[in-house]
Amino acid sequence: MLRSLYSGVSGMRGFQTKLDVIGNNIANVNTIGFKGGRVMFKDILSQTVSGVSAADENRGGVNAQQVGLGVSLAAIDTVHTAGSAMTTNVTTDLRINGDGFFAVGTTDQVDAPYLTRAGNFTLDANRNLVNAEGLHVMGADGGGPIVIPDDIVAFSISQNGSIMGVNAAGETVDTGQKIGVVKVVNPAGLEKLGGNLYQMTANANPDGAIEVTAAANPETGTGTIISGQLEMSNVDLTGEFTEMIIAQRGFQANSRIITTSDEVLQEVVNLKR
Repeated sequence: MLRSLYSGVSGMRGFQTKLDVIGNNIANVNTIGFKGGRVMFKDILSQTVSGVSAADENRGGVNAQQVGLGVSLAAIDTVHTAGSAMTTNVTTDLRINGDGFFAVGTTDQVDAPYLTRAGNFTLDANRNLVNAEGLHVMGADGGGPIVIPDDIVAFSISQNGSIMGVNAAGETVDTGQKIGVVKVVNPAGLEKLGGNLYQMTANANPDGAIEVTAAANPETGTGTIISGQLEMSNVDLTGEFTEMIIAQRGFQANSRIITTSDEVLQEVVNLKR
């Protein structure tokens, strides 16, 4: 069989995956805290027809003759650039201005919480600060789940994550709790779990360690917390539609390679009638 036939098949498979990623990006254009993906390709090991010969006193060197065998996926990266800010003026809506992730989980996940950039949090009936799926928002420095005290009439969240409240007497009090932020060395190494959640891996942080610290910490480089705002998706529709055109034309070009290879094989079959 012709090598070009299989090269065309590999190209179509690659561009199909690229279209899948683009489709997912566009579907999540309005998802809070979503980070878009991109597909990178690499060539498959080439077949050597003739090898290299070195130059000597009488003759110059000869380059190798190699035929490529197609394309394969090199990586599907998650691009962790910041999304635009959306102002909601809701106290429990939080946005991280800079690097870092919120830590959320169940009460038995204090040491290994999930990570998220989606800060659309609310208070449940027990005054726990939770996300849309009921997972607790973890406090800094091992503080555990954030719980707003019963004697607090109103509260606010500062840029370092401190929760300040106003009691019945109108006095401003510090609840002693801070919203936790996790710094990740390689955010692209996190594993997506769905529901705007990520899971720590050994390639995201050394040994997969999670340290929930306070925001605006110069030692760890965590960003500040902005209350009353949400981080929108970082998907750029203009770029996605452009990449869609490129992927579509690439798919069509590779299908043409298959069609042409088929016509060549048909001519070979028809040599003997």
